[in-house]
Amino acid sequence: MNKSVFYFSFLATLLLFSCVKQKGHYDASGAFEATEVMVSAQAAGQILQFSITEGQVLDANRPLGYIDTIQLHLKKEQLRASMQAVNSRTYNVSLQIASLKQQIAKQETELARFQKLLQSNAATQKQVDDIQSSIDVLQKQLAAQTESLQKGNSSLSSEINVLQIQIEQIEDLIAKSIIVSPINGTVLAKYAEPGELAAQGKLLFKIADTENMFLRAYITADQLTKMKSDQKVKVFADFGKSEMREYQGVIMWISDKAEFTPRTILTKNERANLVYAVKVAVKNDGYLKIGMYGEMKVKN
Repeated sequence: MNKSVFYFSFLATLLLFSCVKQKGHYDASGAFEATEVMVSAQAAGQILQFSITEGQVLDANRPLGYIDTIQLHLKKEQLRASMQAVNSRTYNVSLQIASLKQQIAKQETELARFQKLLQSNAATQKQVDDIQSSIDVLQKQLAAQTESLQKGNSSLSSEINVLQIQIEQIEDLIAKSIIVSPINGTVLAKYAEPGELAAQGKLLFKIADTENMFLRAYITADQLTKMKSDQKVKVFADFGKSEMREYQGVIMWISDKAEFTPRTILTKNERANLVYAVKVAVKNDGYLKIGMYGEMKVKN
């Protein structure tokens, strides 16, 4: 045999063996994902400010812009004026019944004086009874007026409570007019610009938590016995040109239902038709990207 042919055959065999060996060094493969959130407008109106760009890293609950709130502020001032008007109609119960209380006190003084006079026969029983009757009438008038005033104030208080609730609703709408991100993450897409009209539910932008990534891989039924939730595994990210970066991962979820092998996924047992999805949490060091190919290996 020619030496060049021999060496070529030897190198081809070695390369084939190396590829086969490398191909089976992982337990499952898949693609990296992140938790994506579609952020929509919670208020209606013109977008007056909205300064974000795709790829920008955002902090949760930090103002990013706002939707026009002029009409809401005017409505709030109108409700406040109505509340002041209702407050001005509130009765001062103590002041309103002060006169009756004064009359009752005067009659009680007279009653005590006539009771002493009756003891010395300087007054009659009828005089005492008349004063007592007058006191009873005044006390009933006092009770009736007090109850009437309290009911009136209670009704006004209910009006004030309704107005206060309406003001709080307006304040809630004003707060929702401020555009914020619900999570820390990276902007993947922007769907609106300043000057556009927003309606409740209109998509504004899409953001993903790229700091905490997931590798969605697929395993065969015979691999289920080797894996469980919270298990630590090795994760390898494929950066192309045979460059693989290793990460520490934790199995967060294993599907309880089998599914057909996705066309783009290679499993350890390629002949398997049914596989189980697995999500492995991975801390991103800044190099991992959504959709990047990755592999997983169970630690021995």
